[in-house]
Amino acid sequence: MASLTEKALRSFLEEKAALYNRTAFVDEDPISIPHLFSKREDIEIAAFLTATISWGQRKSIIKNAITLMDRMDRSPHEFIQQFKESDLKVFRSFKHRTFNGDDCIFFLKSLQKIYKKHRNLEAIFTSSPLEDNPIKEGIIAARNTFFSLPHQIRHRKHFSDPERGSAAKRLNMFLRWMVRKDEAGVDLGIWKRIRASELMCPLDVHSGRVARKLGLLTRRHDDWQSVQELTQRLRKFDPIDPVKYDYALFGLGVFEKF
Repeated sequence: MASLTEKALRSFLEEKAALYNRTAFVDEDPISIPHLFSKREDIEIAAFLTATISWGQRKSIIKNAITLMDRMDRSPHEFIQQFKESDLKVFRSFKHRTFNGDDCIFFLKSLQKIYKKHRNLEAIFTSSPLEDNPIKEGIIAARNTFFSLPHQIRHRKHFSDPERGSAAKRLNMFLRWMVRKDEAGVDLGIWKRIRASELMCPLDVHSGRVARKLGLLTRRHDDWQSVQELTQRLRKFDPIDPVKYDYALFGLGVFEKF
């Protein structure tokens, strides 16, 4: 496959992206959680928390994300705005892999502070004036804001840092959910201050393996430099909406074992 012409490779990716970028994909994917809501703030809180725990088996991710929504009475924005310390006891027992109850409670407290001061999550991801790499700078700025509360060092590993080379797969996926909007209706597209053309492709072991087999990625490590290399390559196929090809890479890697 790596020997395909650029035209043939683009056609192949377009075909696979169309195959997996459809509403039938939603029910068995973590993106189904923010799709439960219609209010903007509910959507982005549900999306952020779901993306935060999106590693491991998808069934387990969805199950635990639903548990979080249930413990917020399926009204995440109202809960974040109004909860008191005593309301957090129910989250003490929460656990998804290494994300435990202490991590969860800190994340809820940080979200409460952010919504009281900034009113939404989009504001903290778009506060950076730098334009050379707006997504990277946006993630770094959001991370700094998120950890402005006193916290344990262990909490920081659950909010990736591209400044230290992390591929930030879950954050780039979250941003794709929030920014992209097309007729397929999978991504939610509720944010308007970031353009789809600026998004960076989510990169993990599956998409990285497929990208290398297709000749889209030469770096061996799944780090931020690889994210940049892959996204730049995808922008040659579609400069306006390069991360739509994330569906192709994901589908090929997870469903087709490419």
